[in-house]
Amino acid sequence: MVVRGLEPCPSTPNCVSTQAPASDPTHRAEPIPVPGSPEGAMAAVLTALQTLPRCEVVERDARYVHAVVSSRWLSFKDDVELLIDDEHIHYRSASRMGRSDLGVNRRRMDALAAEISRRLAG
Repeated sequence: MVVRGLEPCPSTPNCVSTQAPASDPTHRAEPIPVPGSPEGAMAAVLTALQTLPRCEVVERDARYVHAVVSSRWLSFKDDVELLIDDEHIHYRSASRMGRSDLGVNRRRMDALAAEISRRLAG
């Protein structure tokens, strides 16, 4: 059961979220299936986040993680949120500034989702 939600994406294209409606392909991404326990999913999430450069976990509880990822150039900050329910890992990644991120958030989350899925399968 989800006890909290992720922040909605703004209208700008610099955000991706599994909780965006299916009618919004600019922002929509598919959640990651959880084949085991939420605790195992959280372990996979935390380990996978360690693979992201310049990533700092700033908030965490049993089913939610908020991390901040800084860009290599100019240290722009992106917020990454992950929320685990009994069946899925939901996520959102968004730039704090600007309008376009040139697809950085989607590529980051595609790679992170693949890493989490790999860890959950192992």
